[in-house]
Amino acid sequence: MTKSDRYKNFVEYFSKHQPAPVTELHYGNPFQLLMAVILSAQCTDKRINQVTPALFERFPTPEALAASTSDEVFNYIRRVSYPNNKAKHLVGMGKMLVEVFNSEVPSNIEDLQKMPGVGRKTANVIASVVFDAPAIAVDTHVFRVSNRIGLTSKATTPLAVEKQLVKYLPQDVLGIAHHWLILHGRYICLARSPKCEECPISWFCKYYEQTHTETYLQKAEALKTKKAAQLKKKKALDKIGKELKKRSVDKDI
Repeated sequence: MTKSDRYKNFVEYFSKHQPAPVTELHYGNPFQLLMAVILSAQCTDKRINQVTPALFERFPTPEALAASTSDEVFNYIRRVSYPNNKAKHLVGMGKMLVEVFNSEVPSNIEDLQKMPGVGRKTANVIASVVFDAPAIAVDTHVFRVSNRIGLTSKATTPLAVEKQLVKYLPQDVLGIAHHWLILHGRYICLARSPKCEECPISWFCKYYEQTHTETYLQKAEALKTKKAAQLKKKKALDKIGKELKKRSVDKDI
């Protein structure tokens, strides 16, 4: 199957079965989403949703966050990963929103990346989710699933994956494709043990094609047989070696 066919099947399947996917992070406005996405780096959405209600209540505006300290913010986010750094990032982000962006979350990806704690992935999430921009954020799920399905090839960095997805996906689905890939990676295409047997898109998945076809299974069985024969031969040679060594010792005696 060609790459263009995979993209076509990918878009058609998810457009039909998940026409309106949304982020699993809970938020009420762009400022809250920005805080949540900064916190979500190397942490689960479930954990972030547990800590953000109190955080949002205490810091409802950029002004409230800018006037705080990292020590105070830390008390609200101590259960997330890297709370010290993220507390500093949140306060710095609040100050920049107030001082540079008139307390409004900017829509421009370059402007977003100027703020503490906001990398390209976070900027793309805000741009696509809040402002419906043709951008796609690449996190660990998007990176893994894109490569496994076969949407990307020889893409060894998040930026390389992003460039290929932007090149081949229709612009009007870039934002929601981010959610398609994340949700598929979170619940089906798991990192260690992908659920290939229950995957609804295995019929066009490159990984499945490589690991579950009859040809692959035959090769795997042949390799298994070859390894078993090699192990048997090694054991026989080891036995002979031990016997020769024993005879040599007996002769010396």
